[in-house]
Amino acid sequence: MATELRDFLQLSYAELEELNLAAKAQRMARTPMHQLREERMKYLTDEKRIKAVTVLFSDLEGRLHMLDYDKKFLLKSVDNLTFDGSSIRGFTAQRESDLRLEVDWSAFYWAPADVFGPGKVLVFANVLDKDGSPYAADTRGILKQYTEKLYKEKGYTLNAANEIEGFLFKGEHAEREFYRTGKFELVSPGGYYHSLPGDLLRVFIDTVAEVQRAMGFQNEKDHPEVAPSQFEINYSYTEALAAADTIQLYKLVCRQVASKMGLTASFLPKPIVGINGSGMHTNISVSQNGKNLFWDPNGEENLSELAWKFVDRILTHANDICLILNASVNAYRRLDPHFEAPNQIIASPVDRGSMIRIPLSNERSARIEVRSVGPDANPYLVMYALFRTGLEGHISDMPNLRQAKRFLPDNIYDAIEHFRKAEWTTVLLGEDVKARYADLKQAAADRCPRLLGTMVKVPEVQFHHEVYNQYLWSLF
Repeated sequence: MATELRDFLQLSYAELEELNLAAKAQRMARTPMHQLREERMKYLTDEKRIKAVTVLFSDLEGRLHMLDYDKKFLLKSVDNLTFDGSSIRGFTAQRESDLRLEVDWSAFYWAPADVFGPGKVLVFANVLDKDGSPYAADTRGILKQYTEKLYKEKGYTLNAANEIEGFLFKGEHAEREFYRTGKFELVSPGGYYHSLPGDLLRVFIDTVAEVQRAMGFQNEKDHPEVAPSQFEINYSYTEALAAADTIQLYKLVCRQVASKMGLTASFLPKPIVGINGSGMHTNISVSQNGKNLFWDPNGEENLSELAWKFVDRILTHANDICLILNASVNAYRRLDPHFEAPNQIIASPVDRGSMIRIPLSNERSARIEVRSVGPDANPYLVMYALFRTGLEGHISDMPNLRQAKRFLPDNIYDAIEHFRKAEWTTVLLGEDVKARYADLKQAAADRCPRLLGTMVKVPEVQFHHEVYNQYLWSLF
């Protein structure tokens, strides 16, 4: 079909970066939503080369969903963007299926046309119930409400950055074909410093990094990781809701770039037994009026009393929230002490087997690093659970809490049991959403072998919440 008649928006990477960084600066400055709405809608009206707006939202498990709205339709109907919630696992029952999307104009992105297609822009949205109130199972909305509440009441800004590891496999649908092949094929035998500049892994990393820069991620470093065919592409610290949105975009970009190369970017925590798994180390801190509240030059490891109480609360509730941080059957294979697994419920500046590491830092960078998070976890739930637990949870009177030899669950059944029994998870999510989340995880676990053994089983890949197959799920 001829393309010369189509005059759709296609911007250079430099132009994209400039636009996205300006939008990011507005977001960090907390520009009022009504002002952003007016600006963005005027831009969409005036920019004739935009044909559609991709609206992004996430379900209870953190799976990203995308709806393309015709631009002219969206401009006329932005206050009434309805969709069928019964088709989203963990959302409404069929008899009460209508839900709405509320566009978050602060989370607006221009994306490279050669990766996402010309004439489109992206924007995140929150989910509303039929009556227009925030939908109880919308974890992005839960996090947004919490961050805004803390900023309004205490002037707190919650900050986060994530180090997200993944694997690059041969074949465009390696995860979906696993039931047939029973294996993943690595694209590169190299690890940390062993991948040559022109091999497929390095080309993939370079391409993803270019897209990230264009989308305003503000990259820091990128490199192959320890395991062969493993990657990590780091970017800058930001406010917690923006950080969670960025995780969703990071995985989307990785998958899209890999697909265009005829490959698969996988965020299974432990796709291959015998080599290191993938984590999502989560660096977090709290600031107030630009001051890092975790920093104290005279404190232990240069952390403040607030920061250490934050650590103690997470350690106290480690088992309670483990199912949120490690959300799949496969995640518990990663918590293996033979591969630097962060499965010990301790805090340490040096021990990489600890759940929480205290990085070497200064006044600007003082933070804690929660290492036990899997890359397939719902980023909005992760941020919400960690920050609310760290600020509001209980502190155990256990002697030597930070170094007592305790371990996270080594299987999802134990994690589900801890999650269901914990009073704290009811405080976090409420009884209804807590039960929905636990039931989803129970269903996934029951479809997989209880005894994990030494081999990755087909069901734990095939029924993984990020490897969605409507036909298979409909059989249950």
